[in-house]
Amino acid sequence: MTQPNVSLVTANLSGAWARAGSDDLGYGAGNFYRPFSVFSVLTLTLLAMLVVATFVWNLLVLLTILRVRTFHRVPHNLVASMAISDVMVAALVMPLSLVHELNGRLWKLGRVLCQVWISFDVLCCTASIWNVTAIALDRYWSITRHLEYTLKTRKRISNVMIALTWLLSSVISLSPLFGWGETYSEEGMECQVSQEPSYTIFSTFGAFYLPLCVVLFVYWKIYKAAKFRIGSCKTNTITPMAEVKETSRQPQMVFTVRHATVTFQTDGDTWREQKEKKAALMVGILIGVFVLCWIPFFLTELIIPLCHCDIPPIWKSIFLWLGYSNSFFNPLIYTAFNKNYNNALRNLFSRQR
Repeated sequence: MTQPNVSLVTANLSGAWARAGSDDLGYGAGNFYRPFSVFSVLTLTLLAMLVVATFVWNLLVLLTILRVRTFHRVPHNLVASMAISDVMVAALVMPLSLVHELNGRLWKLGRVLCQVWISFDVLCCTASIWNVTAIALDRYWSITRHLEYTLKTRKRISNVMIALTWLLSSVISLSPLFGWGETYSEEGMECQVSQEPSYTIFSTFGAFYLPLCVVLFVYWKIYKAAKFRIGSCKTNTITPMAEVKETSRQPQMVFTVRHATVTFQTDGDTWREQKEKKAALMVGILIGVFVLCWIPFFLTELIIPLCHCDIPPIWKSIFLWLGYSNSFFNPLIYTAFNKNYNNALRNLFSRQR
């Protein structure tokens, strides 16, 4: 009599655990992520390739800046800070996030490693976002205030921006360790950013919404300034016409100015106009990719704790990895608009061969 009951209870518990496991994976509808299915293997392979590519590409940018002496100045120190944050995302955050996905979004590595992972996640991603903002601000000042924004001033301001970037990122990431919310739940085997509403508002605004407002305002000003300057330089009028008289004794030029007016149309953009157009385009693409990558994640991060609602875990994973992919796109965008980086990278590979 006892044995069948025990077997029945065991079978029921096993079935309940299996159902709970599939629900925790968040792919219950149609069992989206079946273990070892073709789709799951392909997805995890692509994510692993994204981790490796993000690490390698940002590391190459760092090595290029370190090896080439001409890159040891502004704005390359801002790019180096961005590359450091993105390398840390690829090395310290994305691999553990991949393990988290492999375990069906269940955390089996303990409280300490959970806290370390979440802290580095918030630190590195916030620093990456603010580094993009710092680069946009540097481009804005170099375009709109190029006479007063001297090399010395630019270097001082860029160092201040880098220090503030990492300081603010550290404050946001370390706050939960001092009691502002909880990141680990042993019962539910959950490891996530603190869901305390006050911390959610502080962290999302400090890490995303504030820099988002800054970069959108900056790009609008860059576009407006570049458009005004290019439009004002289309037609130029000058009024000297010189008649040259040469003396036979001394090889000198004597100019007599007559009243005349010459109007000319510039056939092409000047070097500075081309540089400003390129900078405006680069900043625009950098900001556009940044917004597209991060806005789905931060919208859900802000709304879910405040409304006490939830979304399927599969969408959480998509939004999270879409945000991580911004660390892959950052060096690609910046180097694509800088011939010096392309040449330096080619020289780096040619020397190794």
